[in-house]
Amino acid sequence: MKKLFAALALPLIALAIAFTAPASAQSSRDAVWIQIAARPSLREAENEARSYAARLPDVSGYALGGGWYGVVLGPYAREDAERVLQVYRAEGQIPRDSFIAFKRNLRSQFYPVAADATQPAEPAPAPAPAEPAVQEPEPQQQTALQSTLPDETPAQARRSESTLSREERMQLQVALKAAGFYNSGIDGAFGRGTRASMSDWQAARGFEPTGVLTTAQRQVLMDEYNAPLISAGMARVEDAKAGIALQIPAGEVAFDRYESPFAHYTSKGDLGAQVLLISQPGDKRTLFGLYDILQTLEIVPLEGPRQRGADSFTIEGRNNQIVSFTQASLKNGEVKGFTLIWPAGDEDRRTRVLAAMQASFTRLEGVLDPAAGGDAVQSVDLVSGLEIRKPKLSRSGFFVDGSGSVLTTSDVVAGCSRITLDHGYQAEVAANNTAEGIAILKPAEALAPAAVAGLSTASPRLQSEVAVSGFSYEGVLGAPSLTWGKIADVKSLDGNASVARLDLAAQPGDAGGPVLDATGAVLGMLLPRKTGGQQLPEGVSFAVNADAIRTALNAAGVTPAAQPASSGSLPNAAMTRLASGMTVLVSCWE
Repeated sequence: MKKLFAALALPLIALAIAFTAPASAQSSRDAVWIQIAARPSLREAENEARSYAARLPDVSGYALGGGWYGVVLGPYAREDAERVLQVYRAEGQIPRDSFIAFKRNLRSQFYPVAADATQPAEPAPAPAPAEPAVQEPEPQQQTALQSTLPDETPAQARRSESTLSREERMQLQVALKAAGFYNSGIDGAFGRGTRASMSDWQAARGFEPTGVLTTAQRQVLMDEYNAPLISAGMARVEDAKAGIALQIPAGEVAFDRYESPFAHYTSKGDLGAQVLLISQPGDKRTLFGLYDILQTLEIVPLEGPRQRGADSFTIEGRNNQIVSFTQASLKNGEVKGFTLIWPAGDEDRRTRVLAAMQASFTRLEGVLDPAAGGDAVQSVDLVSGLEIRKPKLSRSGFFVDGSGSVLTTSDVVAGCSRITLDHGYQAEVAANNTAEGIAILKPAEALAPAAVAGLSTASPRLQSEVAVSGFSYEGVLGAPSLTWGKIADVKSLDGNASVARLDLAAQPGDAGGPVLDATGAVLGMLLPRKTGGQQLPEGVSFAVNADAIRTALNAAGVTPAAQPASSGSLPNAAMTRLASGMTVLVSCWE
C-alpha cells in the first residue's frame, strides 16, 4: 500500500502544481517556463504542442527566434517549475533534456492561438560585443533545409541512411538514448535494438513506425537532441587577445573585460551563467599556482572532484547554487583553458554545453597580456576581478604536539562544514570542552610544526609580563603578531581558578592564541572577548590556564610537550620566532 501511495504521489504533486502555480506565476516578474521541444518549422511545433496538450496542462508554443519554435509548459514560479520538471521527467511525460526557460527566451505565441495579455513581448536584439568576434549560427539555412526535404519511402530512407558515416550513425544512437528510447552501446551499428528504438521514437512523434528514419526524421531527432544547445545560443567565439577559439553559450554570456589571466564573459540574462577564458604565459609553477588559486575563489565551490597532472588540471565544484568546471593545460610556455559556471538544477543542459565547449576548444597564436586589466580596481578580496572565498570565522590556535594537534577556542569550530589550518590543511575536531572553551583539532594528515607549545608547570605571577601570539585581523596580515600585556589576576571575576584575567588589549582574531611568559613557556590560551553574551571592556582579556589545558589534552589522548628548560627571558626576536612557529590560523567554513 505504501508503494502504491508513493507511485501516485508524484503525479498528483505535479498536477497540483501545474493547475495552481501558473495563476500566481503569471503575475510575477520571476515566472519561468519548461521548454520540452524545439522545432525548425511552425507546422511541426503546432502538431507537437497539440500532442502534449492532449495529456498535460499549461502547454503553450512560442517562437524562439532564428526560425525555431518551442513548446513549453507554464508559466510557473521557479521553485514549482523545478518540481514539475523533476516529476514529469521521472514519469517519462517529457524528454529528459527538457529545461527551464525564461521570459526573454520566448517571443510571439503561436499556440494556443488566442494569446493572452501576459504573453512575453518580442525582445529587442542584444548588441554584439565589440570584441572578441562571435560567429552567430545561421538558423535560416536550417529552416530552408527542413522545408525542402521531401518525404521518403522506406526504401528511399534506407538508401539515404546507407550514406551516413559511422560517426553520424553513432550520433543518432546518442540522440535516441538521450530521448529515452535506446539503452544499448553506441557503436554505429543499426541492429535489432537500434531499429526498435527508432520505431518507438517514430510512434511517439506521430510518424509511421517503420524502424528506418527518413532524412527529415533524422534531422528532427537531431534538432530535438540539440535543443539545449540551441536554447543557450551556442556560437563560436575567437578571442584573438586570449589566443583561444571555442563554442560558448552566447545566448547567455557576453564579453565583458580582460583581467589577466582571464577573459571575462559575464551573464547577460536570468540564467546567471558565466564563462572565463584562461590565458597566460608560464611554466608548471604557473599552472600549479593557478590550480591552487582557483580553489580559493567563490566561483569554485569546495565540493566536487579535481585532478592535477604533470601539465594539466580539471576542477569541478558544486553547491546548491552553482556548478563550476575548469580545465587548463600547459603547452609551449602558455597556460590556456576555460571555466564554465552554470546554475545548479540544470544539469542536462550544462552537460551538453560543457561537452560542446570541450570538443571545440582550440589554441590560437598568442596569449593574454599579463598586464591586461591592470587599471581595474584592486582589492585584497579579489583575484583578477573574482571574489576570494572567505571563511565564516577565523581565530588563532597553537600546536601542542609533534604530529600537529592544535588547541583553539570552542567558538571557532561551532557550526562548521569544514575546518582548515592556515587555509591549506584540513582538520577535524578531536574534542570540544565547551565548559572551558577549549577545542582540540587533529589535522587530516600529520604535520611537522616549526615549534610546539611547552605548557608551563609554574603558577603565573601577578603583574608579570606576558605576550599573546595571534592572527589579530583573522589572517589578513598573513602571519601572527605579538600583543604584550600583564597578568591582572590569577582567577576570573567570578572566582574561577582555571581562568586568569589579563591586562591586555587583544583583537577578536587573537582568541585561541597562546599566552606566553618571558621565557617562552605557554601559560594559557586566550579566550574570546565576548563570552556569555557579554562584551568585555577595552584592555580586559581572559585566558584559560595551563593546568586546564593539560587536563583537556590528557582527556583527549594528546600528550602535551614538556616545558622547555628555562634559560631566562628570551630576546624579542627569539620570542617572535618561537611564537610564530607554534601559532596557526584556524578557519571555519560553511
